[in-house]
Amino acid sequence: MFSHIMIGSNDLDRSRTFYDALSAATGGRPGTIDPRGRLVYARNGGRLMLTTPINGEPATSGNGTTIGFAIDDPDQAAAWHAAGLANGGTAIEDAPGRRETPFGSLYLAYLRDPDGNKLCALHRVAG
Repeated sequence: MFSHIMIGSNDLDRSRTFYDALSAATGGRPGTIDPRGRLVYARNGGRLMLTTPINGEPATSGNGTTIGFAIDDPDQAAAWHAAGLANGGTAIEDAPGRRETPFGSLYLAYLRDPDGNKLCALHRVAG
């Protein structure tokens, strides 16, 4: 459904450290800087992009916004969460773990990135 997600950052070097660690924890590659100075992560046909706001105002996180990452298994979700914490992220909500939801059994882990954006690692548990 989506081609890309663009989020604002007030410090692209700090964001690169954080998101490179998340990417590595899930088997991905480090981000690259495109010709416009945006930080880009590509995986499975999608793009996560970070930029300083083009209007010159500070980047802010969206209230009620969550960016979800598809994760292969609970161990990868735990590694993703640990990598985020070790690189400037903040743990939020419940501790990483399995939850029964109206959408089935999910393994979820939540973080805020260094700019306050809410992120979720999600693995759909089979059976």
